[in-house]
Amino acid sequence: MQKVNLYDAKTHLSRIISKVQETGETYVIARNGKPMAKIVPLSAAEKTPRIGFMKGKISAPDNFNELNSDDISDLFYGK
Repeated sequence: MQKVNLYDAKTHLSRIISKVQETGETYVIARNGKPMAKIVPLSAAEKTPRIGFMKGKISAPDNFNELNSDDISDLFYGK
């Protein structure tokens, strides 16, 4: 764990964040020697694929696109 004072953290924030990302090391920001904040690396979140993520879990009828098509058409055209 690295300790850095507030002035240096403000001056070199981008560099500190890059080091945290690259090395996984934690930084503590201190004011007058007293710890005030901690910069820690984030763990990579698992991404759920958006397209096809429900495949096999739900079903739709074969005529889904034609269901209530007359009613929907009437709503669009104000009938």
